Amino acid sequence: MMIRIRGRVGDWPVDLEIELDAADWAGLGQILPEVQTISSPAVKTPTAVPVDTLWQAAQDLLRQAGEISGPELLGQLEALAGNVQAAKRLVVRLRHCVQVEVKNGADAPVYRWIG
Repeated sequence: MMIRIRGRVGDWPVDLEIELDAADWAGLGQILPEVQTISSPAVKTPTAVPVDTLWQAAQDLLRQAGEISGPELLGQLEALAGNVQAAKRLVVRLRHCVQVEVKNGADAPVYRWIG
């Protein structure tokens, strides 16, 4: 049996073929018992794109609040998303959403659901 490895290492193309006989495979199986023989490469079947539940939850949060300041919105989205980076992405997404109006408040922007 033969193993073929193709890819790149930096700018260098790699195309390796390793030939193993039955004794080599048996020895390899003793060293790595969790390795299983695969008859054909695994093929990933495309799946339907899942609904972005976090985005829906962010919209629902703003819809229910009606109007909310930017820092308060970010805090609530951080609690919802679990981290600041995801919360900031949701704030940017809300800022550009057709159903959302962003006004300049006294100290921070105010997000208002208009949809």
